[in-house]
Amino acid sequence: MAVFLNSCMRIIEIPMLYLQQKLGISKLAWVFLLPNLLLFGLFAFLPVVLNLVYAMTGSDQILLEDRTWVGMGNYNTLLSCKDFLDPNSCTDDLFWRAVYNTLSFVLLQVGFMVGFALLTALILNSKIRARGFFRSVFFFPVLLSPVVVALIWKWILQREGLANAALEGAGFDTINWLLDRHWAFFWSVFVSVWAHMGFYTLILLAGLQAIPRDVYEAASMDAATPLRTFRRITLPLLMPTMIVVLVLSLIKSVQTFDEVYAFTGGGPGSATTFLIQYVYETGFAGMPRLFGLASAASILLALVLVVLTFLQLWASRRNANG
Repeated sequence: MAVFLNSCMRIIEIPMLYLQQKLGISKLAWVFLLPNLLLFGLFAFLPVVLNLVYAMTGSDQILLEDRTWVGMGNYNTLLSCKDFLDPNSCTDDLFWRAVYNTLSFVLLQVGFMVGFALLTALILNSKIRARGFFRSVFFFPVLLSPVVVALIWKWILQREGLANAALEGAGFDTINWLLDRHWAFFWSVFVSVWAHMGFYTLILLAGLQAIPRDVYEAASMDAATPLRTFRRITLPLLMPTMIVVLVLSLIKSVQTFDEVYAFTGGGPGSATTFLIQYVYETGFAGMPRLFGLASAASILLALVLVVLTFLQLWASRRNANG
């Protein structure tokens, strides 16, 4: 068997050495990269180009030859508002409701996510019993599928669910958690924080453990209070990690779709309809299917994500350069 394998390797080496001599190392590398680049262009770059083209066309037909050219018409439809603070004054009021819902969700989710993740990381980094167990418990929701998380909490919060059973047992009136727009939005934020907080807690915990212990020992010798130690030592040294967590959570919250869609379906009404769901329903689930409008909305969303990504790179480089 070994003799056979050696023979095969020699057969492969002969043409490889010939190509290396003729093309050189750099050109030979491009020969091997070319199939992957072609696949990348076919399945990644080409859809982006088609999306840009679709955003400039109208009609509900999927074939480009059956569609009509409208130029910037789809963008004008999305961005036309008499008062941007009032969705009812916009040409496409559902798009702007989705924008406002997404912005509100991002602000609340990121704020609570980073705050609770930092608090949890500080507790798990302290000298408490069963730290390994609690670290596993807080990270466990991250391992669950977003749809599974949504269905678990939907079962808890439904009219005959566990939450209302607890309220009824305590003598309180039951609440239609998912049929009230304010409660539905609150629980959408809560479920998202619960599901993803463990991931950011783990990142912050790694950042805390990377801080040299002798810095804390010097602070204790100077009789620094825990609050002063946190403000003067922990927070400044943890700031690069905090920025990474902040930007990652921003990008993740803007892209929220599956768990909220499975949890509330965007309702009641449009109370929990976010931008990704708007793109999906406008382009694929609605009748007529407005591919052009959905493509334009997805491009605007992609621009936001690009800005957030560059923000992360800029912040990381700024902290690296001091």
